Amino acid sequence: MQIFPERCMAALGRTKNLSFTPAPKPMEDGCGYPDGVSITKSEISWGGSVLLRCPAAVALVMWERHALQPEAQRIFGKRVSSAQTFGTYSCRNVYGREHGRRSQHATANAIDVAGFTIEGGNSVSVLRDWTDAGPKGEFIRSVRDKACRSFGSVLSPDYNAAHANHLHLDMAPWMMCR
Repeated sequence: MQIFPERCMAALGRTKNLSFTPAPKPMEDGCGYPDGVSITKSEISWGGSVLLRCPAAVALVMWERHALQPEAQRIFGKRVSSAQTFGTYSCRNVYGREHGRRSQHATANAIDVAGFTIEGGNSVSVLRDWTDAGPKGEFIRSVRDKACRSFGSVLSPDYNAAHANHLHLDMAPWMMCR
């Protein structure tokens, strides 16, 4: 499926409570992105600006509004105020290996989310709470499952040890939800 950058930017531009700027287009050694945006304001704090390709940014906003906030409200009776991430764009191979295919991070097509802060200061951590039998574990597993509706690939602690401390969300052309 081809995504037209101008349509994607227009969709983001019509989104309430969202500010973004087009990002410069670096291209280096198989890395870069043709349609990057930097989200500078959203309904939650992402700990600074978030650099993603436009389709991944749209998926992130959809997940935030149709999964994170409704699930936080359902489970905790409060909204998510912030998220903690391990980043987005990074010119590297999968797992940081010296050789192999490029990571989705190499094209700003992925974000790694480590946890959330719920209004009032309650924190939810992928590493600490993934196996929790209470509301924190229910929340993190539910928002992982719902991320599969917006992103192409969603990797979590259920996938492998490399994802024990975060949810990897990307717009790869293949579907994977683990």
